[in-house]
Amino acid sequence: MLNKYARAFFTRVLTPFAAFLLRLGVSPDAVTLVGTAGVVAGALAFFPQGELFWGTVVITLFVFSDLVDGNMARQLGRSSRWGAFLDSTLDRVADAAIFGGLALWYAGGGDSIALCAVAIFCLASGQVVSYTKARGESIGLPVKVNGLVERAERLVISLVAAGLAGMHTTFGVPYLEILLPIALWIVAVGSLVTLGQRVVTIRREAAEADAAGETATAQGSEAP
Repeated sequence: MLNKYARAFFTRVLTPFAAFLLRLGVSPDAVTLVGTAGVVAGALAFFPQGELFWGTVVITLFVFSDLVDGNMARQLGRSSRWGAFLDSTLDRVADAAIFGGLALWYAGGGDSIALCAVAIFCLASGQVVSYTKARGESIGLPVKVNGLVERAERLVISLVAAGLAGMHTTFGVPYLEILLPIALWIVAVGSLVTLGQRVVTIRREAAEADAAGETATAQGSEAP
């Protein structure tokens, strides 16, 4: 949902920056690698220590690399299978670092095994949601579904809540610490719903494709 409406806006905003990087001779793959490294470092260096605000700031600075590298590739007039593979794979790494960092916080100083489990569920369900679409497309299905909570929603909900909750511990702003647990539960439930949406869609599309294939085979066998 957010991916559909926000990507076009941020693409326009980041186009000049992408063009600047190209003039410097920076490659889209380099941006992908640096962006992922920054997200992973921010998540695993700050979140497990309870530095949710500064961790969110660092992650946010690097997370837009996912839009910049694609913008650079389009400006160059080329898109490669390798670039698409690298981008998708490193997205999974970044997501794992973010929710893994939150799980480590709740397993340690955050002192909540329940929320640690919810964060791990968010990590696992997000990976599976992404896998279902990739697997469906790999067997020739269109997977025409916009899920309730896709990657953009997972990141925005979790990072905004983490940043606000971090303002409680870093700056003493009261009552904001409750926002991250709420956000994690929303992401967990939303990811489960999204997984169901994708599974149902793929099952329907697979049945339609199989039926079409059987019809074509029958018609072919009847031809003189």
